[in-house]
Amino acid sequence: MSKALIVYGTRYGAAASTAQEIPGILSQEGLDVKVVNAKEEKISGIAEYDLIVVGSGIQMNRWTGEPEDFLKKHQKELTTKKLALFVCCGSASDKTKPDAAENARRKYLEEKTAKYNLQPVALGLFGGVYNFNKVPWFAKKGLEMERPKIAAEYKETEPGVYDTRDLDGIRRWTKELAQKIQ
Repeated sequence: MSKALIVYGTRYGAAASTAQEIPGILSQEGLDVKVVNAKEEKISGIAEYDLIVVGSGIQMNRWTGEPEDFLKKHQKELTTKKLALFVCCGSASDKTKPDAAENARRKYLEEKTAKYNLQPVALGLFGGVYNFNKVPWFAKKGLEMERPKIAAEYKETEPGVYDTRDLDGIRRWTKELAQKIQ
């Protein structure tokens, strides 16, 4: 049985819940899957895995530190593995700016693969989760100005929380990923 490792970093939970969505599909496709929150567990080696999926949330135009550190640490070995990257960010689902998703794809995925000289089999760009209950003080004013637009476009999943991800799209991406590596 092929083995898959999903490594993620998250700030507000979008990348975490996305990373938790992926294993069910991969398991249905015949893979043995391990999911690791890179902030809580360090991965010493990746030799046993056939597929590596690395995901991150985006805040202030940056990946979370732990998955970035994982890419740095395992850069050489990742070039010999089947690799997929994904990010969760609000730009992926911003319908008011036509180029937002394409710019996010280029900046957060394509430039990241170029930086580490990686050749992933799949790149996933998924929406984010806006949690107005946990907005850092330095971003509160700017994000509050965006709240009416977000609230008009997306349903509140709980008070002050808006999930802009397409879960069916994430599942389709994962199924296509599994088919690419078999």
